[in-house]
Amino acid sequence: MTKLIAYFRVSTHRQGKSGLGLAAQHRKISEFASGAAGTLIAEFCDIQSGKDDSRVELQRAIQLAKRENAKIVIARLDRFSRRVSFIASILEQGIGLVCAEMPTASDFQLHIFAALAQEERRLISERTKAALAEAKRRGKILGANGKYLAAKNRRNADEFASQLREKLDTDLMGRSYSEIARHLNDAGITSMKGKKFYPQTVKNYLQRKAAPAPSPREA
Repeated sequence: MTKLIAYFRVSTHRQGKSGLGLAAQHRKISEFASGAAGTLIAEFCDIQSGKDDSRVELQRAIQLAKRENAKIVIARLDRFSRRVSFIASILEQGIGLVCAEMPTASDFQLHIFAALAQEERRLISERTKAALAEAKRRGKILGANGKYLAAKNRRNADEFASQLREKLDTDLMGRSYSEIARHLNDAGITSMKGKKFYPQTVKNYLQRKAAPAPSPREA
């Protein structure tokens, strides 16, 4: 029986937490696995842009596939990558790659579909740049929505920083950023993006509209 390793990817931490995007991928792969003569032995998921090929969980999936002589199953090719070179680099390692959306596709066909997706992305980028240039030529103010989102993000970060300072007593605020980060991580408290704290992360938050308080040491 063929061993299968499920690989998922979502672009943002919000999608990762809410399951948006993941649910559809899980469904497609589950439907494929239930009808295939194989068994799922592991699942891996990366939360990062498809433009970034340095994916930690994918590398773990590849190493396991090599050890177990298993195939990697993806829901859709665009959830994996739109870059032909990336698809080719995986296949060249001798890793069996199966797309649940088109399970009978050969390696050659996967290359073709990836090339089409890559070209589509290039055309979309060109059309977007042309539209922005035309809008700018007509005098339209660009980036208004971006400025609004940036301001909103700053407000959210300031609010989070304020809430974070409320969690730290005077004694802890007088300690180093490293000690504060260790305390927060041990307490299971995560950053606004759901990640662990590092000394620099703590410093960045505590220096946002900081209320008068003892200043932590740098080390």
